[in-house]
Amino acid sequence: MNRRPGLSVRFKLTLSYAGFLMFAGLLLLAAVWVFLLRYVPDRAMLINPDDRLKGVFPVRSALLDVFVPRAAAVLAFLLAFGLVGGWILAGRMLAPLTRITGATSMAGKGSLSHRIRLPGRKDEFRELADAFDTMLARLEAHVAEQRRFAANASHELRTPLAISQALLDLARNDPKQDLDEIIGRLHAVNTRAIDLTEALLMLSRADQRSFSREPVDLSLLVEEAVETLLPLAEKRGVTIESSGDVAPAFGSQALLLQLTTNLLHNAIVHNLPDRGTVWLETGAGPETVVLTVENCGEKLSPQLVSTLTEPFQRGTERVRTDHAGVGLGLAIVRRITEVHDGSLTVTPRPEGGLRIEVQLPAPPALSPKDI
Repeated sequence: MNRRPGLSVRFKLTLSYAGFLMFAGLLLLAAVWVFLLRYVPDRAMLINPDDRLKGVFPVRSALLDVFVPRAAAVLAFLLAFGLVGGWILAGRMLAPLTRITGATSMAGKGSLSHRIRLPGRKDEFRELADAFDTMLARLEAHVAEQRRFAANASHELRTPLAISQALLDLARNDPKQDLDEIIGRLHAVNTRAIDLTEALLMLSRADQRSFSREPVDLSLLVEEAVETLLPLAEKRGVTIESSGDVAPAFGSQALLLQLTTNLLHNAIVHNLPDRGTVWLETGAGPETVVLTVENCGEKLSPQLVSTLTEPFQRGTERVRTDHAGVGLGLAIVRRITEVHDGSLTVTPRPEGGLRIEVQLPAPPALSPKDI
């Protein structure tokens, strides 16, 4: 926004301090003036001890002649003192604001690693500085995450394109190649690219928060997800066990179904072969509803688990299988949870595998009977 030049805040505070001091001085001098008018007589008889001088002399006018120039001198001193003192005090008071302004300017130029770290006890300026430091830290983390996401997305999208290009070059340069095999491989690569694109679009839609909210029962979404992914679980020899109560949440049914499906798919794919188990449980509290998904699998370190909700991170170190996914499953789950004002907790199980808990706010003034 273009603004016309104006007085600085320091100069305005200086004028305010000086003006207040002048006003207080004027009140004091006015009180003295009233005292003189009320209690000092106009004239008085003066007699010296030797009776040499007698007469009536004007007292009030003589005092006023002495008072007025000295009062003017006092006001001039107060004005000068107020301006100088106000300028110094305003500078000391506004020094933290200068540091905050400098940090804001550096952040505007792209330096997100700078922090104000204003010392001293808590006050309004320090609360503002701490809030600004917190905002910078979150913004820096978000920018770093977006850069990693862009780099990983570029890599993931480039891989199927490079494979497709290589297969097409092979078919063009070697006519003796089996075209059915090449077409089959191209179809698989293209399918993976489409899945990745759809996952990216889903992630983008989840970030926009442009969806209508309605009461949704998580237990019904679990049943639908189990019915959808049961063939995949049977193919991989994984047993699915679901239990729990009615869990009324409030949000987008499509997004919450995607969340539940992603969690179940992740639990099936990253499981023990031929003898794995997935446990799903729903529950409802007074203010939140909970969806818990646990699975068997390899033992994972807490360091690795802490990165699984980032885009394109896999617990199997990017091992690609027929259903390995595109590395966005838990990232989408995290974003859907965040846009629903919920929380996501991912912890490794001591026996191996993961325990994922999603907590979502319960609908206001809505009981399970209303679902």
